[in-house]
Amino acid sequence: MGYGHLIVQVDTGDEALPVHGATVLIKDGGGNVLHKLITSESGRTESIKLYAPDKYHTLDPNDAGPFYSVYDVEVRFDGKFKTRIIHDVEIFDSEETILPVHLHPLAGDGKDDIEEITIPKPDILNKSQAKEAQREVIPYIPRDVIIPEFITVKLGRPDSSARTVRVRFPEYIKNVASSEIFPTWPEAALEANILAQISFALNRVFTEWYRSRGYNFDVTNSTAVDQAYVDGRNIFGNISKIVDNMFTSFARRQGRLEPFFAQYCNGTTVTCSGLSQWGTVPLANRGMTPIQILRNYYPDDIQIVTSDNIQNVAESYPGTPLREGSSGESVRMLQQYLNRIRVNYPLIPQITNLNGQFDATTKRAVETFQGIFNLTKDGVVGRGTWYRIIQLYVAVTRLAAMDSEGKWIGLGAIPPTATIREGNRGSNVTKLQFLLNYISEFYESIEPVIQDSSFRKSTTDAVRAFQRQFGLNVDGIVGPNTWKKLYSVYESISKNAPTPPSSGGTNVNEPYPGALVRLGSTGNSVRIVQEALNAVGSVRPSISRVSVDGIFGPLTQNAVREFQRIFGLQADGIVGPITWDRLIKERNSTIRKTD
Repeated sequence: MGYGHLIVQVDTGDEALPVHGATVLIKDGGGNVLHKLITSESGRTESIKLYAPDKYHTLDPNDAGPFYSVYDVEVRFDGKFKTRIIHDVEIFDSEETILPVHLHPLAGDGKDDIEEITIPKPDILNKSQAKEAQREVIPYIPRDVIIPEFITVKLGRPDSSARTVRVRFPEYIKNVASSEIFPTWPEAALEANILAQISFALNRVFTEWYRSRGYNFDVTNSTAVDQAYVDGRNIFGNISKIVDNMFTSFARRQGRLEPFFAQYCNGTTVTCSGLSQWGTVPLANRGMTPIQILRNYYPDDIQIVTSDNIQNVAESYPGTPLREGSSGESVRMLQQYLNRIRVNYPLIPQITNLNGQFDATTKRAVETFQGIFNLTKDGVVGRGTWYRIIQLYVAVTRLAAMDSEGKWIGLGAIPPTATIREGNRGSNVTKLQFLLNYISEFYESIEPVIQDSSFRKSTTDAVRAFQRQFGLNVDGIVGPNTWKKLYSVYESISKNAPTPPSSGGTNVNEPYPGALVRLGSTGNSVRIVQEALNAVGSVRPSISRVSVDGIFGPLTQNAVREFQRIFGLQADGIVGPITWDRLIKERNSTIRKTD
């Protein structure tokens, strides 16, 4: 007999807002309440100890089990969020289980206020077939491999009517690994399996396997063709830490650009020409490294490479871990990001001196962040911690920016009456795109769109997803019923999950990113420029409003030129250090005047 541990992490708005004060009930299979917990300011419960069968069962492919125990978890916050019930949460001996629960704000109509899911048994116990091989030769595609910030998953076979969800790429891999393999396996076996899973997914993204065939998703969760993904399932602490440190690494063959199509099967009930999941365990026990394990199953010229080309994430990892005693612009950026995140997660200590010196206060802030987000709590900012901080910073600032943009648009209390559809342009399309983007941060089945006042196919797809989510006629046309529901959901979210103040009453002085921000640039530096232009434009009407989408296009360039003309700078439309500093200064001055 053994024991494992469970932590429940509750949030809303794509992790941007922790849910404090939610009630969490842990129940056994008979419905008896074993624990009643309340989430902290960071949305976490305390760690609780639960029975699990001895781990030795999980190390032998011929063992009949039981391999783990299961419990039901109910999370409720009456009057504000939909109750979420997760059945069959897995607990393994000696392992920490983390259950991320993303609550959906009430939609304002009193319907479907309870959401239930059941976690299926691990795919390694459930395989009836190997993944189908790709039947076409992949052409050489002359572009870089990117690590996507988000990946869109079809929750069914490619041609099914199942819904899609949009998930951060590291969280997708954590989910896949927790669904496919046992967390009790040796670390080298876990790493080899996770590298195969990352490579498989990146191959799908790189080759645009589904999108090139007219689909609006990157992968499916059908194990006949892709990898197991269970929306809303628990993940395991050791798997989470491994993924955080290696989600930018993948396998490829020497001399090839594309990620390797790393087929695999469980190796017991199903065998294939690729990796055997169960077979990695004895190889790891013999002392093989992850790359040696992969070469045991794949061609000998397989190599592991790492990419810093993370699409839509603000800045890349500085190259070496940051720790107490480090200094420089990367440390200053780290301090600024942690201070902004602490507005939403107040347990993180405030760093009062943003001087680029990694001091004891910065270390305490890092350690607190690591504890909240289940990272190794060592106060050192390695690759995993760096990108987790970046992801949270982007999430919290994007949510605040949307709230500000909504006030500027002036939605009003009465929905428009005009019917709009693909091909239309104008202010009603702008309102529609803002509403879709805002709601998409709370409902992962709805993908955000570029807010360009043009009703394109991507907007039609998002409208269809919204209509499907809220039980409307799914036609992609925005008529009175869809407008009414858009406004109802937006108002309910604003009431039940309010956006916190952007900086707690203090200015945020983002350091110059170190490179020119200009036409063609993308990422968080562009987003900061766009948000600042809109803030200054609220008191300087000649500066045109721009979409806060992280893409430096012609409209952003024109707005920068107008800003430069107003403040006597060289009007070249390029944001260098002088324009950057003046833009941040004028933005902060505008915020102080309007507070």
